[in-house]
Amino acid sequence: MMQYQDRLVDVGEGVHLSVRHYTQPSGEGRPTLILLHEALGCIAMWKRFPEQIAEVTGLNVLVYERRGYGASSPITLPRPDDYLLEEGQLWLPRLLDKLGLQDVVLFGHSDGGSIALIGAASCPQQVKAIVTLAAHIYADHLTLAGIEEAAERYKTTNLAEKLARYHGERTDLIFRAWSETWLRPSCNQGLNLRPQLAQIQCPSLIMQGDRDEYGVPEQVTDCCAGIGEHARGYFVPDCGHVPHLEKPDAVLEQTQAFLQDVLEPAAG
Repeated sequence: MMQYQDRLVDVGEGVHLSVRHYTQPSGEGRPTLILLHEALGCIAMWKRFPEQIAEVTGLNVLVYERRGYGASSPITLPRPDDYLLEEGQLWLPRLLDKLGLQDVVLFGHSDGGSIALIGAASCPQQVKAIVTLAAHIYADHLTLAGIEEAAERYKTTNLAEKLARYHGERTDLIFRAWSETWLRPSCNQGLNLRPQLAQIQCPSLIMQGDRDEYGVPEQVTDCCAGIGEHARGYFVPDCGHVPHLEKPDAVLEQTQAFLQDVLEPAAG
């Protein structure tokens, strides 16, 4: 029987991260799957996906909110250009160590996918596999055009109201932390995760919707080439930027097959 527990985890320097941990008997003694949310995400915005992926993989699942999101410690603006590196190289490893997680699978969407790549490079002993959805290893023309369009909609439509249902009084700060940072030339021109890709040693499933409005197909193919032979790419058919909500069955099927392939031989 699956159950979950919410808690705040002290990761040092006055920072507390909001964590939801789904556990089930089949997850005992196996890696924990860590869900890493998008740039405008939080625990609630995963909707039913944490339970769904726990069910199909049989793994325990941990979802957490990065600094500035949900119930986690706040952030201030301006956000540094290298905030993705900081999340993957500092705060994620601290959280894993604080929780005593020695074997994990990182599953990240968008910003969270990029952080999963960085985390795999930073914690090679702990990370047994990664799955990314719509990760960015650089900023391409679709990335910047999509963010510019979203920034305009934030001003002229009810987008802010929709986001406020999840983020409350933090809505404006979270949106600005995303849009203003990515649209800053020093950030988007400086983003390059190829050095991290070369350090990734674990099996990697790199996925993206075939109609992703925030990333070119080369985000997948270049990522796989940078990681090497233990990476595989997959384009989710007829799908945009949020595959786990737009096409959950395809994402779950690919993830289940991938993890069964890469984890079960090790377990045997």
